[in-house]
Amino acid sequence: MAINFEVSLYRFNVFILSLIVTFMFIANIFVSSFQFRVGGEMGWIKPIGNESETYNEWAARNRFHVGDTLYFKYKGDSVLEVTPANYLNCNTTSPISKFENGETVYKISHSGFFYFISGQKNNCKFGQRIILRVMHPSEISSPASAPDISPAPGVGGGDDGGDGWGSDFLGPQVINSTTALSVFSYFVTVLGGVMVFLYFLM
Repeated sequence: MAINFEVSLYRFNVFILSLIVTFMFIANIFVSSFQFRVGGEMGWIKPIGNESETYNEWAARNRFHVGDTLYFKYKGDSVLEVTPANYLNCNTTSPISKFENGETVYKISHSGFFYFISGQKNNCKFGQRIILRVMHPSEISSPASAPDISPAPGVGGGDDGGDGWGSDFLGPQVINSTTALSVFSYFVTVLGGVMVFLYFLM
C-alpha cells in the first residue's frame, strides 16, 4: 500500500513538473516579444488631418520592450530610422537604417529612444514620424509604476499638435508584453498554491 502511494505521489509530482515546464516555455515565447502594428489597419501613411491622435500619442500609451517588434506596412514610401536632429528636421538624406520593402518588421534591440520618419520628406513634415521609448529591463520588474515616456530633450512628444499619427481608432489596442508578463505571474502563483494544497491533501 505504501509503495502504491509513493508511486502515485511520484507520478503526480512528475505531472505537475511537466505542466510547469510547459507553461514556462509557452510564456517565454509569448512574453519575450510582441509585435506592434504601427498605424493600425491603414499602416504607415501620411496623415490627412482627421486622425483621432498622432503617432506619438499612440506610442506614449504603449510600453515597448527589448525584443518587441514594430510592423510597418506601406506603399510607395519607406521607413527611416534617424537621429533626433534628423527627426526634427525631417532630414531623409542620412538615415541610420532605411527600409522600403512595403512590410518592414523592425526588432527592438536595446532600451532608449528610437526615431522613425517617412522616407518622403513632405510626408514627414505632415506628421508621418514617430518617437518610441523602449523600457529598460530593470523597469519591467515594477509594472505598477508608469515610466517617464517623454522623449529626449529638444524633441517633440505626443502633444506636438500634429507631429505624427496614431492608430487606436483603426482597431483595438493590443496587449503589450508587460501585461502578458503580469497575467503569467498571477497564473504561476495560483498554480503554485494549488500544488501545495494538493501535496498536503495527499
